[in-house]
Amino acid sequence: MFTIFRKKDQPAPQGETVETSTVTPTAATPPVVSWRERLFGGLARTRAQLGGRMKALFSRGKVDDELLEALEELLLTSDVGIEATRFLLDNLKARAKKEKLETPEAIQSALAAALTELLAPLEQPLDVSQHQPYIIMLAGVNGAGKTTSIGKLARYFQAQGKSVLLAAGDTFRAAAREQLIAWGERNHVAVIAQESGDPAAVVFDAIHAARARKIDIVLADTAGRLPTQLNLMEEIAKVRRVIQKAEASGPHEVLLVLDANIGQNALAQVKAFDQAIHVTGLVLTKLDGTARGGVIAAIARQCPKPIRFIGVGEGIDDLRPFVAKDFVDALFA
Repeated sequence: MFTIFRKKDQPAPQGETVETSTVTPTAATPPVVSWRERLFGGLARTRAQLGGRMKALFSRGKVDDELLEALEELLLTSDVGIEATRFLLDNLKARAKKEKLETPEAIQSALAAALTELLAPLEQPLDVSQHQPYIIMLAGVNGAGKTTSIGKLARYFQAQGKSVLLAAGDTFRAAAREQLIAWGERNHVAVIAQESGDPAAVVFDAIHAARARKIDIVLADTAGRLPTQLNLMEEIAKVRRVIQKAEASGPHEVLLVLDANIGQNALAQVKAFDQAIHVTGLVLTKLDGTARGGVIAAIARQCPKPIRFIGVGEGIDDLRPFVAKDFVDALFA
């Protein structure tokens, strides 16, 4: 049963903060599928677009102008971006000259190594042990998968033995609040919410509640918004300032949730949100639904923010820390 602390059969008065929590367990979880299997399955579309066609190119067995031209077109159509494409091609040419690559396998291995080298700096696991509560603020446009990512992050941190509290800072959409409450029920964690009102106030209350109960992690949702909506971007900046008032060292992480389906538009979102709220890490979602996963390479070259987590499915365990080598292996499988 999921309990909301308010008078029976009455909605909370406007602006009143309410808290939700779970008191009984949910159904048993399904059989475990390894993360590697989910990653390889989730990247099937990008692999078909990128890796599969590369193998056909590499069958020539040599790195010449014809191969490089075809590879450039393939990388650009996979949203790898101009700068990252140039880096990969230059790296491949240098390796081909140095190592005298003459087989399809050697060429593919060299390109995979170049891509791993490009992506490796983005592999920076999130360390939440430095503060209690550790305050993570999440932002993103509507539809990016922000609220769902919060639910999955709650499960991930719980698996590490951490206690979690959710702050329903999207007070503009009732559906978002109810969705977060549902995730709280599913994960057996408390949710601080309001029927309406100031999102910053909700997050402020959540931080004080977490401190009082010695909660390890606060996951603070914020309303989805477009980077071009300057008034709304100012509101999200206000949430960040209020967090700092509640906890001088916070927020300890500002995660921007990006939908992988948007391809190169992700770069504009990173730049706009970074200017408003100083993004410290990225969550890349819906990689299982797109052939445009190459945008990770574009991010690495043009907006090198750490990719803290990637999502490759709708399951509660389908959001995990980004590991460059595993990602590249899944592309070239």
